[in-house]
Amino acid sequence: MGFDFDHEQRRRLGYQLMDGINDYFSSLSDRPVQLPLAERSFADLHDALPELGEEAAVVLNEAMQELIHNGFHVPSANYFGLMNPTPTYMAVLAEALVATLNPQLASLARSQFASRIERETVRWIAERIGWESNAAFDGTFTSGGNEANFSALALALHHRFPEVKQQGLVALGVRPTLYCSAEAHHSLEKAVILLGLGQHALRRIPVNSQLQMDVAALKTQIDADLAQGFLPLAVIATAGTTNSGAIDPLAELAAICHERGLWFHVDGAYGAALVLSDEYRHLLRAISAADSVTMDPHKWLSMPFAAGMLFTRHPQLLEQTFGVETAYMPRIEHHNADGTTLPPDYYRISAQWSRRMNSLKLWLTLRVHGRQGYEELIARQMKLARLLETELLASGHFELTSPSALPILNLVLKAPRAARSDLHRELVAEVTEDGMHWISTTRVQGESVVRMMVISYLTEERHITELAKRVSAAAKNVLDRRSVEV
Repeated sequence: MGFDFDHEQRRRLGYQLMDGINDYFSSLSDRPVQLPLAERSFADLHDALPELGEEAAVVLNEAMQELIHNGFHVPSANYFGLMNPTPTYMAVLAEALVATLNPQLASLARSQFASRIERETVRWIAERIGWESNAAFDGTFTSGGNEANFSALALALHHRFPEVKQQGLVALGVRPTLYCSAEAHHSLEKAVILLGLGQHALRRIPVNSQLQMDVAALKTQIDADLAQGFLPLAVIATAGTTNSGAIDPLAELAAICHERGLWFHVDGAYGAALVLSDEYRHLLRAISAADSVTMDPHKWLSMPFAAGMLFTRHPQLLEQTFGVETAYMPRIEHHNADGTTLPPDYYRISAQWSRRMNSLKLWLTLRVHGRQGYEELIARQMKLARLLETELLASGHFELTSPSALPILNLVLKAPRAARSDLHRELVAEVTEDGMHWISTTRVQGESVVRMMVISYLTEERHITELAKRVSAAAKNVLDRRSVEV
């Protein structure tokens, strides 16, 4: 059976898929996140490798039905879990178009207009960071936040030690140290491991009562490292921690980095989306002072996986860090017809080689909905999170561990601290047992908390009210059972 389908087969299969997607989107406002606990299965599939093909329409229908019926539905309006959104429909269409055209963004010659779209999208966001169009900046899309943070720290390393590109870490002669908060993302650990610096090079600084990096503790740690012969390299601020949405004090951290000659990186995987909000961008005051910024559009910007972004005020450093030579890549003249200089090929300014076009989904969404669409989304989710907080606290069963500037809640049950971890697990298990809603537990400063966030653009007040009722009822049940046991 050949891979090619005729015009009619392609049309029929395409409509079958799009009808299925359309029906799925129509269900998301009221769809359970997953099957009830008793019906969930994690067993492996055991089908043999197909030797001969089957009817395409049958296989496609079976795959859609199984994935939807037995799936975990992050796009549901009832998902209040991690930073995984409902994708915009324009982004879904964009992904289909990208898969069809299959542009190779490693080089300008093999991507052309696709590369221009990526550069324009990078420019739009960079200008909102505060780097105006006449300032020096550049950036690139990545596979996600892990690659974006790794790339940013690679820039920091090569900025301070340009010889490391040719000679490796043996050329350093010192032990670099990097600094982030105790609540910063684990991707930073992976980054220092992959860079060969080792996990011990990453200093996790205690946080204050707002769960922000403690500035005084940072200064103390830097001074202690200097006294012991280490070389402080970079400070990594978080704009929107995964656990609680905390935003580190960017202005103070920027001042420390400027004073001490350190690279200032902002991991804005989630919270950097606030640059698109006129109402809330003040929460990111001084982000424009960063040497590098990362953002994951597949979080607050409602993009499907995967899409990360890296921005830097040192555009020449991208090619100095990642540029390599190869004879087989197609080359074009380095100047446009009007004499302007062409940008470097993407394989020369990023960690990737073959590169998917991850920019089209965001570009199309911005073209259709505009920045104002994100302004309204952010404001609405901020409001809904405060409503959820109000309703849960009114139940009398919870305490808020710390105020959050973003739509993430960390709550604890009013119970002895030693019992909370077990009680929180029981509560989450009860809320999620029937599959309708999804919330989670996590640990903040070592303490168990119940975590909820508003992340879907489909979530409305009715969803918040229903969740608050479910969580409050579960809390009462859990606390009543524990009082009986005691």
